[in-house]
Parts: sequence; C-alpha cells; structure tokens
Amino acid sequence: MTTPHNHHDEEFSKNILETMPSDEAVTSVSEAMKQLGDPSRLRIFWILCHTEECVIDIAAMTEMTSPAVSHHLRLLKTAGLIEARRAGKEMYYKASDTRLVRKLHKVIEEIADITCPD
Repeated sequence: MTTPHNHHDEEFSKNILETMPSDEAVTSVSEAMKQLGDPSRLRIFWILCHTEECVIDIAAMTEMTSPAVSHHLRLLKTAGLIEARRAGKEMYYKASDTRLVRKLHKVIEEIADITCPD
C-alpha cells in the first residue's frame, strides 16, 4: 500500500501547471465529449467519420426518425464535430476535418475495438 505524502512537491506542481491544457481546450474537449455521451449521437458521429450522408440516409442507417436525426446533427454541428453542405434541396453531413475529431474517432474505435470499414 502506498503511504500518502504530507508534503507539497512544488516542482511536480509546477510541471503540471505548465502542461495543463488551456481553458479553451478543456471547454472544447468537454463539449465534444458531452455530445458524444449520447449513444445516438455517438453512432451518427461514427458514421459521419466514414462517409458523407443526408438526414434520410442517416435515419435509415440508425433506425431513427428524420426529426430525431436532425436534432442530433444540430447538436453535433454546434459542437464543431460535423459540418454540412447543401446540394440542391438536400443537406449532406460529414465529420469535421479537425485534430479533435480525428482523435475522437480513433479513440472511439480503439475503445469499441472496431476498425474502419474499407
């Protein structure tokens, strides 16, 4: 068993403080993780990491209604995890091309022990 230390290691604390993420970085990651804490949004995000899809196709793939998918897409988009483009009357969604999104995608697949489709 480890004995608790009753002293403050100033050098260690200094190193921690120097490498601590910025408030902006912590907020960004926290918001992304909050949004991906919902199973439906996580599933939609994972799909959009691999392909660009419209609401109707996402709804069919996830067995959800289009309004429910639209709600989840709005939250993911607000969090910066996905982006949209219009093609005629249709909106198409895909994962944003950011470092955070790439890392979250990788972590999801590692935790779930799955690999990307071809």
